[in-house]
Amino acid sequence: MTPDEERRAEAAAVQRQLGNAAPVFIAERIGALALEGDLAGVRRWKEIAARFDALNGAVSVPH
Repeated sequence: MTPDEERRAEAAAVQRQLGNAAPVFIAERIGALALEGDLAGVRRWKEIAARFDALNGAVSVPH
């Protein structure tokens, strides 16, 4: 499985588990990781967020 496929699977799992609460969860996760200084974690969750948006038909904004 490629990293892109992993992120898509993670985004789908978050959507399945949290439904409408998923965007808030993702934003809070990114914020918490940023406060911890975990730049790799922030990068990973931003990638998950982008895949989540794509799954839900959101317009993608470049990072």
